[in-house]
Amino acid sequence: MLTVWGRASSSNVQATMWCIAELGLPATRIDAGLAYGVNDTPAFRAMNPNSTVPVLVDGDNAPLWETGAILRYLANVYAKAPFWPRDVQARAQIDKWTEWAKINVALGFTAPVFWRVVRTAPAKRDPAAIADAVSSLAKKLAIAETQLKAHDFLAGPDLTLADIQFGHVLYRYFDIDIARPRFPALQNYYARLTERAAFRQHVMVSYEELRVV
Repeated sequence: MLTVWGRASSSNVQATMWCIAELGLPATRIDAGLAYGVNDTPAFRAMNPNSTVPVLVDGDNAPLWETGAILRYLANVYAKAPFWPRDVQARAQIDKWTEWAKINVALGFTAPVFWRVVRTAPAKRDPAAIADAVSSLAKKLAIAETQLKAHDFLAGPDLTLADIQFGHVLYRYFDIDIARPRFPALQNYYARLTERAAFRQHVMVSYEELRVV
């Protein structure tokens, strides 16, 4: 049995839970972080000295932290092709998009854009900094746009681990109040993701508890 520590409003927890659900694995999630506490306890720090979420425990195995490591663990242990091929060359083609999405999109959106819009009081927001961050992110999303014009999913014709790392930020990207450049293929891709039950359950989650007013 998989156990995940982390609040449902954490985007990294959302990626983890979405992956677990797409793989059809049973799991228990325990609220932790921010208002829920738990992650500031000695017991939690024994699992993750960083006190961050998510943390994954799979049965009697040692706890795992860092979302990228957790997602690859889940894929390596439980997934099959095409989600995560056993062939090293085929897997590497997916892995490069997975890493690209984490470094360029997830990290380029969460703190530079989302935190400045939602987790910053209106009076303290910096519209110019937000616009610059959205513009910088758009350069990376343009790469995804080109890829998604040729394929239904980020790394090819099928949902893979790359989509988990890329797609989990798109609900917030399309939902928050920002001026977005037009990317039709990306919009269509997002619409396809919203048709997936696992995406709706674990990613399309309210972030109101994070909002600073």
